[in-house]
Amino acid sequence: MSDRVPDPVPVGRFLAEEIEAHGWTQAEFAAVLGRPVQFVSEIVNGKKEVTRESAAQIGAALGQTPEFWLSFQDEYLLSEQAKSTRTQQELSEVRRRARLNRLVPVATLRKRGVLVGKDLDELEEEVAELLELDSIDDDPAFHIAARRSNHDEPVSSVQVAWVACVRRAARKRTGVKPFSKSKLERLAAQLPTLLSSPAGFRGLPESFADAGLVLVYVEALPGAKIDGCAFMLGKTPTIALSGRGKRLDKVLWTLLHEVAHVILGHVSSDVLVETLDDQDETDDTENEADRRAGAWLLPRPLPTPPARIGAGWVETVASERRLAPIVIVGQLQQSQVLDWRTTLARNAPTVTGVLETW
Repeated sequence: MSDRVPDPVPVGRFLAEEIEAHGWTQAEFAAVLGRPVQFVSEIVNGKKEVTRESAAQIGAALGQTPEFWLSFQDEYLLSEQAKSTRTQQELSEVRRRARLNRLVPVATLRKRGVLVGKDLDELEEEVAELLELDSIDDDPAFHIAARRSNHDEPVSSVQVAWVACVRRAARKRTGVKPFSKSKLERLAAQLPTLLSSPAGFRGLPESFADAGLVLVYVEALPGAKIDGCAFMLGKTPTIALSGRGKRLDKVLWTLLHEVAHVILGHVSSDVLVETLDDQDETDDTENEADRRAGAWLLPRPLPTPPARIGAGWVETVASERRLAPIVIVGQLQQSQVLDWRTTLARNAPTVTGVLETW
């Protein structure tokens, strides 16, 4: 017998026709299978589904493959499912939820309080607003350029969500003066000494607003791997910090690096997101920003350290330059003079608490 694919009908009805075509009663067919008559009766009457085991037995008895009977049953069940308004509504909601989760990490944003919608319609409206979409089926209106060593790695939905939160926070900022490159350069040169303690970060948004920039903090989202970003929001240069790394020197370096991008004219409407510990060393733009940031941080090179670097030497050098001691430690770690596990970095000051007040 051929394994033809019939129009979708209940598998039990087709089985009854096949049994009759062989001239058997249900009892005789049950005996062929070595099964109780009730087993055959329940399949014929649609009370029991065909399993892998029973499909193999029925196929062996009637000259077909197990796959034929399983696919026959699935085709019928799927056709019935397609007729169910309730099922199709549920599947539509699954597709909508999947679309939302492809766009942004919904669970994470709910936990952060960014998304608070109680139903799917409200969530779609919130995500569309966050991503600046006319329709939830559109792609984000803004473009993200990632600076990192792996150029082929796509921008993730977590990174898109972080940037969207940054853009929304930046749009809320008021009192920003027209951009002044000279003011920003003066401020940048002062930042290393102004930020010699976590308290120095407290008034930074106002200082940047006076120079014509928006400065915001949006806590890093898990898995985003973003230290900061710089972009043009309309005609206003905007810098965002994620606080990733938490240490004063790490956040300071990120800030200086992003300021350098603005000063050097590297920013555009594309959001330039960066993972500063995973950069492409051949990227001239990044190297240029690093050199400018380094010149602000250390206008003159550090003195040659002693063979055994102690806290006293670090504090003396930091005091002479009016820098936080952890900045000196961080620079020595970066240049591999100090191990990343050095005890000199123990109890390093963090700035997360201050950034959260912005």
